[in-house]
Amino acid sequence: MEIIRNKLVNPYHPDIALFLILIPFISAINYYLTYSGIRLSYFLILTFTIDTVQGYIAWWAVRRFIFWLDQKLNYDTGLKRIIVQLIGSMLIGLTIISLLTELVSWIAKGKSAPISFYTVDLFIIGIWFFFINGVYVGLYYFNLWKKSEEQRKAESQLKVSGLMVRNGKQNLKLMFDEVAGFSVEEEYVMVNHMHGKKFFLDQSLDKIEKTLDTSTFFRVNRKFILHRQIISGFKRAEDGKIIILLNQTESLPTEIAVSRLKAPAFKDWFRPSL
Repeated sequence: MEIIRNKLVNPYHPDIALFLILIPFISAINYYLTYSGIRLSYFLILTFTIDTVQGYIAWWAVRRFIFWLDQKLNYDTGLKRIIVQLIGSMLIGLTIISLLTELVSWIAKGKSAPISFYTVDLFIIGIWFFFINGVYVGLYYFNLWKKSEEQRKAESQLKVSGLMVRNGKQNLKLMFDEVAGFSVEEEYVMVNHMHGKKFFLDQSLDKIEKTLDTSTFFRVNRKFILHRQIISGFKRAEDGKIIILLNQTESLPTEIAVSRLKAPAFKDWFRPSL
């Protein structure tokens, strides 16, 4: 599971609510497929309840296995992850169902479960574990897509609306045309206002860079992201490096060096029509 702001985020949400409803439904379908001429009785309600509880226990064990697998073999491995998850969850789920069924049978009847349980019931239950795995894989990729869409919308909104900063007890909104650039000073990330003010940000420069309009802002090195309007030009330096020339501000230096590797990208960005 992913950790965000010290809270655990379930990548398969809402699997718990979903399977609390689905497992009794699955048990009912199993009864329908396995038995004919079913009549409502106290015995039927009892056995149905026991089977449903067994289903909950097996599902919970499978769920724990899937979360454990997230730490050991993530979905980036593609088909390998899905195959390992399918085989592992099938073995765990069917083993638990078999052991619990045997336990109930010995307690209730004093003998082992009938052979039909292993030739018919267990086969049907195995098919349901394929279904459960499909639900978990589907929920994972759905939530991944949903998260990426939310992030894309947030970033798009941020590009349009600007960003929020703190000034003492006040929360202020800075439009991006008011921002000269972003800088790292010691261990702190600062947003530099056109008129010289500085504000602390609680995000890394890497995260900020992802939210910015790349036609307006450029990451010149590890310490600076600059707005186009603050840059007056550049000059060549030794070893293929360049020096960016900045308009005079109180919060930024007048010159910032750009490495030889970064220089061509900056030139293309600064004068795209040339």
